[in-house]
Amino acid sequence: MPKINRYVDISTVDREAKKDYIDRHSPFIHCTNKAVKGTKLPVTVKVGNEFMHPDDPDHFIESVKLYNGDSILGEARFLSGTLGGGGSKSQAEVTFHVVPTTEKLVLTAVAYCTKHGLWESDPVEIPVT
Repeated sequence: MPKINRYVDISTVDREAKKDYIDRHSPFIHCTNKAVKGTKLPVTVKVGNEFMHPDDPDHFIESVKLYNGDSILGEARFLSGTLGGGGSKSQAEVTFHVVPTTEKLVLTAVAYCTKHGLWESDPVEIPVT
């Protein structure tokens, strides 16, 4: 089982380099705070909040997955160079359109860095009416 890294509140981290490392690998979920059953809910997952991630041939964000509990809702895969390439930095970002069928969504995102492994977001609970 690969190690799964989690976001740490970077305001509590002393070294700037560590803040950069944590933030640029962590996926963040952006969506409204409520959903309607049977209606598309746009859910955007952005890797990195304050810092951008490299897009090098041997170090890039390869995939972003969105889960509702244990069920995968979607996956986006990226190839090296598609987010800037050539040593540039960028943020992997993808919007999934989820159609809720239950009373509540518990969304979690996972991003995979080819050099630093899996990174999991904090869960986001969305009530469904």
